[in-house]
Amino acid sequence: MEGPEIQYSEAVIDNGRYGKRVVRFETGRLAQQAAGAAMVYIDEDTVLLSATSAGKQPREGFDFFPLTVDVEERMYAAGRIPGSFFRREGRPSTEAILACRLMDRPLRPAFVKGLRNEVQIVVTVLAINPDVLYDVVAINASSMSTQLSGLPFSGPIGGVRVALIDDGQGPQWVAFPKHSELENAVFNMVVAGKVAGDDVAIMMVEAEATDNSWKLIKEQGHQAPTEEIVSEGLEAAKPFIKALCDAQADLAARAAKPTVTFPIFLDYEDDAYAAVEQASATKLAAVFTIADKQERDNASDALKDETIAALVGDFAGREKELSAAFRSVTKHVIRQRILTEQIRIDGRGLTDIRQLTAEVEVLPRVHGSAIFERGETQILGVTTLNMLKMEQQIDSLSPVTRKRYMHNYNFPPYSTGETGRVGSPKRREIGHGALAERAIVPVLPSREEFPYAIRQVSEALSSNGSTSMGSVCASTLSLLNAGVPLKAPVAGIAMGLVSDQVDGQTRYAALTDILGAEDAFGDMDFKVAGTAEFVTAIQLDTKLDGIPASVLAAALKQAREARLHILSVLTSAIDVPDELSEFAPRVIAVKIPVDKIGEVIGPKGKMINQIQEDTGADISIEDDGTVYIGATNGPSADAARSAINAIANPQIPEIGERYLGTVVKTTTFGAFISLTPGKDGLLHISELRKLANGKRVDNVDDVVSVGQKIQVEITKIDDRGKLSLSPVVADEENAAEEVAAESAAE
Repeated sequence: MEGPEIQYSEAVIDNGRYGKRVVRFETGRLAQQAAGAAMVYIDEDTVLLSATSAGKQPREGFDFFPLTVDVEERMYAAGRIPGSFFRREGRPSTEAILACRLMDRPLRPAFVKGLRNEVQIVVTVLAINPDVLYDVVAINASSMSTQLSGLPFSGPIGGVRVALIDDGQGPQWVAFPKHSELENAVFNMVVAGKVAGDDVAIMMVEAEATDNSWKLIKEQGHQAPTEEIVSEGLEAAKPFIKALCDAQADLAARAAKPTVTFPIFLDYEDDAYAAVEQASATKLAAVFTIADKQERDNASDALKDETIAALVGDFAGREKELSAAFRSVTKHVIRQRILTEQIRIDGRGLTDIRQLTAEVEVLPRVHGSAIFERGETQILGVTTLNMLKMEQQIDSLSPVTRKRYMHNYNFPPYSTGETGRVGSPKRREIGHGALAERAIVPVLPSREEFPYAIRQVSEALSSNGSTSMGSVCASTLSLLNAGVPLKAPVAGIAMGLVSDQVDGQTRYAALTDILGAEDAFGDMDFKVAGTAEFVTAIQLDTKLDGIPASVLAAALKQAREARLHILSVLTSAIDVPDELSEFAPRVIAVKIPVDKIGEVIGPKGKMINQIQEDTGADISIEDDGTVYIGATNGPSADAARSAINAIANPQIPEIGERYLGTVVKTTTFGAFISLTPGKDGLLHISELRKLANGKRVDNVDDVVSVGQKIQVEITKIDDRGKLSLSPVVADEENAAEEVAAESAAE
């Protein structure tokens, strides 16, 4: 019996010294009742199935394109059983939702305008190498199945992740990097686009500096992802995108269904547009010189009602057309003014930023808080610190199993003066939170430097343009207020783009700090976050069928100037971390031998539970023997540390204990004293005054010398276990006797 005819094509991605990756597109074997279905492999060990289906009838009452994109992560793909109570997959993971957004954003503009039939694209992960990132493969899979479906779709669209990696032979943009390779990358960028003549037009960008970027740049001298380097990355992605598009086009030419004719519902007919334009264009130009958002919106709504009322007699039953035409005329008026007069809706120039306000410590009792305002956009940032055991546990196909920094973004309906549903986050809120999270992660202190789980919440209290970038700014302020030692402050700005025909030529105008209306009526939303030195996160969405990379490069440079201005405002509000809040837990670390972990825990947790009950501290133990102790006050933490040391490190010194130590080293700032084998402490030069009759000591060697024995008391033990000492002057005679006795014994 003959099986189905299987056809395929391949794209070979050549990364030079980093090897080749092969992306294989295949159709004809699975999901044959879907309008279009494609199996996509990468290196033969990761397999995705994408199926595209379309409703037979247009959706009534819809004035938008009902496209749905879903990702189904199957745990069997990684040889695992789901960790949920019912042991089956439930709601999609955050990673799956973000993958859906990655696919939706470049695909949506490629469908014919006016389509009202419901279209659904479902990508199922069937098999995966845990070291492979499947999300960018899914972009190509969804494009391929849609190409095969016969829908009116102007593809193919190719998507590639490129990472800037330096293995010692110079930095290189590597396509389809693996999780393990990203450990040595400073920047990670997903780029989607389509072939446009001899070039590739960019349709979507999602990028971030990696967790290790700061260390790689500052300690190992790797190339920082500046605006120029990021622009080079966009160019480097183009050949890979072209190879992926060519492979899709080759398979589509042989296996795609004929394009089906679907009913197209135009928003309005030409006569409706002409009538609305004649009746309202001049007045609209005046309305959109009003700077205040609510006043401007009210004036626009009143003019819309007036225009429709004046024309409804000639367009009976076509009120929806008139409403849509009014919106289109509004869009044209705004764009023409920007392109010809270089003046925006609220009277600003193309590069002007609205008034900025930054304030910290705005809420009582919380660990850190701040408000950041940019014009009518207002974001409240709140930081909460806790033990590392409170970090998020992740059960997904990714090898990442836990997350210490969690950024949640909330967008309540009142932020735009409207009513609506509140409750669980929508995809947009998850996406905005992830973007703000990626912007901040590169500058966070390491787990060792700051052993806390950090939850950051951004509340969009008022919205008129780029609440996600406002969240980045509010987060920087709030984290510093909470005492988090950021490596550098981060700020973000949203750029817009307007393009249109002026005097027969296509003109582009990049807008700094866009309003909500400029986002709605513009062609691009380009968000850029970073420090004063380099970019930490980028997100690009476009309504055009691609944007020239040169235009994006110019927008990046324009965004840097705005970012530096915003950073100056943030640092004027707070430029160094504050002290930890009195309400935040104090977390200290103790190192114990690995073979003592069982003794500290005790049978069935009896010992550790007893310590927690007696001291009021929370205790968590890592596999390497690091014990994290968290408490609301210092005495509780110290009591827990003493109890743990009594079990696992019985010879570890405690504050207040006295030792007859030996000077083993002198420095310009003090002397190191050996207390017990392997345990030294510092006797600071300021403490030596007690041995010099209270006189200032300029030279340590004038008071003590290597080999000298001295009675000392432990005065401080810092979070890393380092000891600070003080000489015991009152016991000098006793100390001398002990020295004599010890010398006689020798």
